[in-house]
Amino acid sequence: MKITEKIAKLKELMKERGIDYYIIPSADYHQSEYVGDYFKGREWISGFTGSAGTVVVTQNKVGLWTDGRYFIQAEKQLQGSGITLFKMGEERVPTFIQYIVNNIQSGETLGFDGKVLATNTVLDFEAKLKDKKVNFNFEFDLVGEIWRDRPSLPASQVFVLEEKFTGESVEKKLTRVRNILEEENCDVNIITSLDDIAWIFNIRGNDVKNNPVNLAYAAITVDKAVLYIGEEKLNSEVEKYLYKNGVEVRDYFEIYEDMERVSNSNIIMMDLNKVNYTIFKKLNPEIKVINRSNPSTIMKACKNKVELENLRNSHVKDGVAVTKFMYWLKNSIGKEEITEMSATQKLESFRKEQELYIEPSFDTIAAYESNAAMMHYKSTPETDRRLEAKNLFLVDSGGQYFDGTTDITRTFVLGECSEELKKHFTLVLKGMINLSKVKFLYGVTGTNLDILARQALWNIGIDYKCGTGHGVGFLLNVHEGPQGIRVQYNPQVLEEGMNVTNEPGVYIAGSHGIRLENELIVQKAEKTEFGQFMKFETMTYAPLDLDGVIKELLSKEEIEYLNNYHQMVYEKVSPYLTLEEKEWLKEYTRAI
Repeated sequence: MKITEKIAKLKELMKERGIDYYIIPSADYHQSEYVGDYFKGREWISGFTGSAGTVVVTQNKVGLWTDGRYFIQAEKQLQGSGITLFKMGEERVPTFIQYIVNNIQSGETLGFDGKVLATNTVLDFEAKLKDKKVNFNFEFDLVGEIWRDRPSLPASQVFVLEEKFTGESVEKKLTRVRNILEEENCDVNIITSLDDIAWIFNIRGNDVKNNPVNLAYAAITVDKAVLYIGEEKLNSEVEKYLYKNGVEVRDYFEIYEDMERVSNSNIIMMDLNKVNYTIFKKLNPEIKVINRSNPSTIMKACKNKVELENLRNSHVKDGVAVTKFMYWLKNSIGKEEITEMSATQKLESFRKEQELYIEPSFDTIAAYESNAAMMHYKSTPETDRRLEAKNLFLVDSGGQYFDGTTDITRTFVLGECSEELKKHFTLVLKGMINLSKVKFLYGVTGTNLDILARQALWNIGIDYKCGTGHGVGFLLNVHEGPQGIRVQYNPQVLEEGMNVTNEPGVYIAGSHGIRLENELIVQKAEKTEFGQFMKFETMTYAPLDLDGVIKELLSKEEIEYLNNYHQMVYEKVSPYLTLEEKEWLKEYTRAI
């Protein structure tokens, strides 16, 4: 079916069910950022393939809301669909919630599948639409009813991540969660976020591409831990492991029935930004709910010493792969045919050579020239560009290893390029360096530091429509909270052991895109009469392309930092290279 036919069928169903506005988000039953194919209803109905977006359908209008990472991509993919693009964050552009609140009429019905919308989102609607007496219908997955060849729910096998990687047993993690429950006088923590569950129980899977998680729910009380998961995913070894750790296993969908059985006297702790509305509505309204982030979320974000040592090891291996790729690219461009897609495959081949490698941590963004202006571009056979010995090639990639998750971006100079491109490259590098070398007082959040990465670009009137950095999981999601570095306020203090990316960029539509990204670890620096100071350790080890650097635009301190960084890269990576690669690396990590 064409997009217009799908929307027409959906509107028919809406009429039949008496629904005037219907919301189709990007989420699964767990509010995951990236989802399995079964949950890609928003993509199926709209044709827009980005990871973030919301579709709202009425009889007269269909809109798609997405953020600045995807404006260019969405404009292309929505052509001819009849769907209006709403550019989130732009002036005079309402959010999809504001749009519905402003336009829905008294007595009309707002519909959505309650299993894929966060409870807090619906509660927000209920508060804002109270005076309009709007009806809510959360019973129907209308997209699912017309999606005839819908993929089945994912059913990957669970595997146990050994303690030599995690650094902490399930028993200890459960004890830490239970201590928080007791401190806050709660009876049970209901957990629906997949990465929290994987972390607590030290299990991983492959239910979401590039995200090693399994579809599951969990309930933790002072004396019991229940894991809701499809039994077909558990082999005898995993079953024994869970039993040994006192974990009771129930069917994945049984959580909905169990919520109806919860005693009215219980106090429940749950994150209403993560728990879907259907689960929330199964609870008796008399039950007291403490809405807060899961205790495991902040625990997971602060990596322990074993995890950090493993992460450093995985980053050395990843740096070797990226360095070998850069050597191959620099020496092959103009001599053999290379495209965005073939370069992606080549980089993957270098990662596959590394010990404990599993898979990419996300779909590689390999973008040549103007394609790089789309922040989350993915090359396809239709868009695949042939690389030439000129201009810039942006590659954002990462790996899932048993000993950690990596995320790195390098923009490569393939040959002759303009002074403007080199200037933009150098200003991005300045921002990256200034954030990397900052020292800050404990209590600071990523929002306080974001300007360090942007200042050089702001000085010439350029900005980038995304955050500067995000947390990264440990053999988990490549985007992990609660920490982050961005202009929009984030209240999370940067704690010791947190890791965060540092990735400023320039994106000029129709021309070029530049991004440079390293991962940082938050560490303690000195403590003085003024308080505890903090600093960053860089744990990404791969050359930054000196062919794009205008030295005169860098300060003495920035040059010193760059030279020291490159010396560290050479020391970490060179032992794993051939003699030819090692000699080449000397040149590309030389002091400037």
